[in-house]
Amino acid sequence: MSQVSSTTNSAAASGATFMLIAAFAFAGSNVLQSVLPTPVEYGGFGMASTGMVFWQYLIAGILSLPLIFRIGIDKLRTSHPLAHEIRAFVSALGAHVFVYGFASGVPIWQMVTLLAAGPLFIILGSTVFLGERASAARLVAALVGFTGAIIVSGIGSESLGWHTLIPIAAAALWATTDVLTKYLTLKGESPETLTISLLVLVTPNHLLILFAVNALSWLAPTVLPAGLATGFPFALPTGDGLWLLLLLGVLTGLAQYLMAFAYRAADATYLQPFADLKVPLSALVGWVALGQVPSVWFWPGAALIVAASVFIYWVESRNRTPTLATA
Repeated sequence: MSQVSSTTNSAAASGATFMLIAAFAFAGSNVLQSVLPTPVEYGGFGMASTGMVFWQYLIAGILSLPLIFRIGIDKLRTSHPLAHEIRAFVSALGAHVFVYGFASGVPIWQMVTLLAAGPLFIILGSTVFLGERASAARLVAALVGFTGAIIVSGIGSESLGWHTLIPIAAAALWATTDVLTKYLTLKGESPETLTISLLVLVTPNHLLILFAVNALSWLAPTVLPAGLATGFPFALPTGDGLWLLLLLGVLTGLAQYLMAFAYRAADATYLQPFADLKVPLSALVGWVALGQVPSVWFWPGAALIVAASVFIYWVESRNRTPTLATA
């Protein structure tokens, strides 16, 4: 085996390892995102979901400062500031919508699995707004993953409710973030600028959403659903709740670091199957930690999602090296 092949295989293994650990971090954060906004009478801590997300990303942002300084503040220079701001806002809004699903009682296994609708939204947005044409393999994989999400949603059973649409809405918002990322890449923005702009802008946008939601809850209390904004917007839990919130922020920041390291070692196509392991991992962690037993619909749906990810990796990796030559 040549030295180049050895280095390539080593980088690919490192990327997969980082992404797998990130999947565990996401699974842990999903459990905490479910517990903290749950009402006290049901065993949670009663945090407003908007307040929880703000503190979560503020803590993660502070922990990301070394990464920000390592990339360099000068990388914030851009000719497309509005597009970067819209991208950060949509990303933050997706997080708020996603966490509101937990606050509404949607179980972890259903929340995470329904995010598999995202690739189909990405293909739709890229086709309509960027003029791209998705390969047949990628379209098939997106449709198979979406079918898995539909199965998990419980269509045709009594488990299907309007709350099922919440994670699908979050998937659409995060897909919009990805389409905007593609747009900015086509405009010549560097990966460093794309990374640091999101890290710097996302927390102020969480704060903006927090103020907007609480203003609406005060001016028009019947407009917003219960649990989205309650009490003082910056209220922190006490006791164990505060420690869990700090842990949530740490896990979020850790996941950002791990994903950054993974994408430096290997490309997105190679890493996607490892990233999608967070679906069964989140379900298993939620089962063990919270007793949220997945429905019978989860297993075939999750299997389709993972199969779609493995399929697109197999198809697209045949004619490309699995690693990026970035330092």
